[in-house]
Amino acid sequence: MLMPRKAELRREAIARRDALSPDDRARGAETIAARPFPLPVLPGAVVSGFSPMKTEINPVPLMRALARCGARLALPVVAGKGRPLTMRSWNFGEPLTAGVWGIREPTAEAPEVEPDILLVPLLAFDRAGQRIGYGAGYYDRTLNTLRARKPVTAVGLAFAAQEIPAVPATERDARLDFVLTEREAIDCRGASC
Repeated sequence: MLMPRKAELRREAIARRDALSPDDRARGAETIAARPFPLPVLPGAVVSGFSPMKTEINPVPLMRALARCGARLALPVVAGKGRPLTMRSWNFGEPLTAGVWGIREPTAEAPEVEPDILLVPLLAFDRAGQRIGYGAGYYDRTLNTLRARKPVTAVGLAFAAQEIPAVPATERDARLDFVLTEREAIDCRGASC
């Protein structure tokens, strides 16, 4: 029952996100970047962003703001089905190549890094920090693997229209610590499941 429900929630979330105008999506990304980040970013901290697909919120304005604060940037690379993402160092102006599904990612020469903060794309989220992605589990595996080695903060980026009352979740699903929307910064760390 969980998988059909998540598939239905995915379809609904994509429709809500797609209904936003390009101008609203651009303004939303700029609004998030203009606000103070909800936690300190120490100089040299590694922040992994993402290359947006379709109508996903664009993390680039926020990544630029964090880089100005001294963060080192990274982007994910799909390492294979059923495997965690590999995070590779990346800076604005460095080359990107087309990866799985045509997603722009750093070249194989870029060094692997372990992020301190991950900016996480999503289709739907709730205030307990649960998210629905596209269903391949890449971010869940990545977060669970990284968190087994060190403290890592997961920050979901979304439009407010992507919030739902409750995401059906399993023990394998990795929770977000924060969700940033154009309306607010939501601290999920104290939320109960």
